[in-house]
Amino acid sequence: MKYLKYVLACLCMLVAMPSAAQQERKNIREGNRLYRQKQYQQAEILYRKALANNKSNPQAAYNLACALMMQQKDSAAIVQYESAAKMEDNKLRRSKSFHNIGVILQAHRMYGDAIKAYEESLRNNPKDDETRYNLALCKKMNKQKPQQQKEQKEEKKNEKQDNKDKQDEKKQQEQNSQQMSKDNAEQLLNAAIQKEKDTQQRLKKAMQQPRRKNFEKNW
Repeated sequence: MKYLKYVLACLCMLVAMPSAAQQERKNIREGNRLYRQKQYQQAEILYRKALANNKSNPQAAYNLACALMMQQKDSAAIVQYESAAKMEDNKLRRSKSFHNIGVILQAHRMYGDAIKAYEESLRNNPKDDETRYNLALCKKMNKQKPQQQKEQKEEKKNEKQDNKDKQDEKKQQEQNSQQMSKDNAEQLLNAAIQKEKDTQQRLKKAMQQPRRKNFEKNW
């Protein structure tokens, strides 16, 4: 009987709730349904409607951040996770916001900022082994980052030198081709001049030879 009274009391409270709050909860429930169906854009719309009804709802802010994250709207997702963390009183739920912020930053190789987010997550939930693993991985990658940057810089330098060598080689080939064309033209011209000289010499020699008259012989 006590249980039934408790249920009735809860029902009375629900009936007495303002319509705005009812709509807020309805939007979150419907958004969650769409999120599970991977309809993240539609879920985002409903979570935003829930926040429009109550800007201080950490659940709506967190769920909106998740929907944005799944759409790869990472900057907007981080803003909503930070907002949800500020509003959330429950440490375990707050830790999830910081954990997801760390995941986004880690994906963008922003290891220093990801480390801070994971550390904040562990302050709220020290038993989260997944966060602890990600934190250790980020610390390792952060130490390797200067060497990776050096290697990338050296790689870009080598790539730039290779491109320059290719351009120089291409330029040299074009110059060689132009020189060959020029040489061929000169050879053709010289051959034509020599042929003309030979022709002139033959004509001159022919003109210098004595002409013979043909006499008819009397029989």
